[in-house]
Amino acid sequence: MTDAPIGVLVMAYGTANGPGDIERYYTDIRGGRAPTPEHLRELRDRYSAIGNVFPLLDTTRAQAAGIVDRLNAAADGEGATSFRAYLGMKHSPPFIPEAVARMRDDGVRRGVGIVMAPHWSGMSVETYVERAIQAADDGAGQDLTFVRSYHDHPAFVSFLAKRVADALGRLAEDERENATVIFSAHSLPVRTLDDATKRCRTCDCADSCRYVDALHETADLVTGRLGIGGYEIAWQSAGRTNEPWWGPPVEDVIEQAAARGRAAAVVCSAGFVADNLEILYDLDIEAREIAERAGMRFERTEMPNADPAFLDVLASVVSEHLAEVHPG
Repeated sequence: MTDAPIGVLVMAYGTANGPGDIERYYTDIRGGRAPTPEHLRELRDRYSAIGNVFPLLDTTRAQAAGIVDRLNAAADGEGATSFRAYLGMKHSPPFIPEAVARMRDDGVRRGVGIVMAPHWSGMSVETYVERAIQAADDGAGQDLTFVRSYHDHPAFVSFLAKRVADALGRLAEDERENATVIFSAHSLPVRTLDDATKRCRTCDCADSCRYVDALHETADLVTGRLGIGGYEIAWQSAGRTNEPWWGPPVEDVIEQAAARGRAAAVVCSAGFVADNLEILYDLDIEAREIAERAGMRFERTEMPNADPAFLDVLASVVSEHLAEVHPG
């Protein structure tokens, strides 16, 4: 491989690196405002309940390496372009600007960024993009393009469909026939955005509903592939602020399904691609407890993490993006 390498900037939310880093991490998330003592105790208790594991950094590093391994394998040949992985986190080291600076120090002038979140929003994915662009502009001379969404990519849909089918397959036949399938993502504040271009299917507004619509689209495509007649949309981890956040929360949707006599709840947390507190606590402990207390069976889809099949998906997404922005 003789051409100048292309940097693959893989970005994720970030994580505390251990119990002693929880306050620093949540202070960063809150824009420099430390969590209250009560909130901090609650957060520590939640991490303790999942065994004080903090897998996101290692998982994202494995995802980045897996993407680049596949891109290099596909490009292998005399004169082919090589790829190098760079990891940037939004709220914990290594931070996004540090990753962009490392690319520059390595002489990598051309790069593609991808966020480990399939659904675009100006309050989520675009904030990663903005940080990377600012860092590139500060250093000058770097050409960065970005994958902003892959929620409807056929390979991603196929991957999720298999995960949902596997989760349904773990139910008894009578449970499966009377199960509620729930697609979830991280809740966001309900705010008007300048970049919204259409009215949403959820309410009569033109705002951050693009994010909501994208989750619906993923759910439509997955259930259509499986022949499932219906599904529910739910939201996780709404922030503790005075402004409204998208709902209903997944816990409420499970309780409502139980009230309708449903036998099981299968949650596909389609907005996340790795195990983290929102999965290991919010779903595996909190949501499961609510379902079982109501007499329902609870199952969730296995998270993509660094599954080789998921890395194939991400490599395809990046490769197709590069073919679009740099044809020929």
